Amino acid sequence: MVAAYNDVLEVPCKHCGIVYTILADREDVKKWVAGEGYIQDLLAYLSAGERELLMSGTCDNCWKNMFGEDFDVDEDEK
Repeated sequence: MVAAYNDVLEVPCKHCGIVYTILADREDVKKWVAGEGYIQDLLAYLSAGERELLMSGTCDNCWKNMFGEDFDVDEDEK
């Protein structure tokens, strides 16, 4: 799918107050808000940090400050 990016969303982080600009397809956002699909499927072209900001109002920097880096560990390394 090629996203049209026809909406500019100005989303403030509720922790640090920085306002982030996210470009997304209007129809994809409407479908997500209406519960017609998962955000990671409908807005797959956004980064995980951008999707988290839309869902929780927490920017990627604040998320990392609160919870640390998320590193994938292979089962063999445990």
